[in-house]
This record gives sequence, structure tokens and C-alpha cells, in this order.
Amino acid sequence: MENKMASKNVEKILDQILELSILETAELSKELQEKTGISAAAPVAAAAAPAGAEAAAAPAEEKAEYKVTLQEAGDKKIDVIKALRKVVTTLSLTDAKKMVESAPSVVAESAPKDDAKKMKETLEAAGAKVQLG
Repeated sequence: MENKMASKNVEKILDQILELSILETAELSKELQEKTGISAAAPVAAAAAPAGAEAAAAPAEEKAEYKVTLQEAGDKKIDVIKALRKVVTTLSLTDAKKMVESAPSVVAESAPKDDAKKMKETLEAAGAKVQLG
């Protein structure tokens, strides 16, 4: 934290955010977007450009984190809702239902490779179509 201008409240909140798990961070991002009406799509696209340049420099390096997106719920929405609550344990029934009904929905922004694969397997076993990005 080189920015000495940040207030103590901002620093305290930032410390709390840094302690969140990946799934909790994704949930926080979604809630902030819903409550404020501000989409993170534009900043994410701007931030992705430098990362893309680094990826071009090291093409042999495999991704360590994946974005897990629920593309479609399929015919078994209830099963998919249940599976979604298994992979994102902090998700309420209402939020899981909303996520399934508003597919495509981001389940996790940057899940570790193994976690992302487990999420995909669990959701696909319930009948959903999932994309790792």
C-alpha cells in the first residue's frame, strides 16, 4: 500500500476484502454490481490488456485460474440450483435461483484450475452447460 492518501476506513475494508476467498470475492463483485448498477465489464476489459501482453510473452505457460460461467441451466433447473449451492456454499437459495434463471452467469471470476474443473463437473452432472475461460 504505497498510497498514503487512503483513509483508515478504506484500508480496513481493503484488508477485509483481501482476506476473502475467491468465491466470496466473486459474490461480493456480483452484489456490488446489482446494488450500484455499475458493471465491472469495462474495467475488466481494460485490465485484461496488460495481462494479454504478458501471456503473449510466455505462451507455454498454462493458466492457473479460470473464470467459471454457467451458460445454460438445461431442463433440470432445480438440480442445477442445488449443484450451484454446493459449489458456491455462500450462495442463498434465492441468489442461486436468480443466477440459474439469468444464465449466462459467472459462478467464479478466478477459481484455481482444480476448483474450476470440480465446479464444472458438478454443474454439468446436474444438467448445466458450463464454460471455463
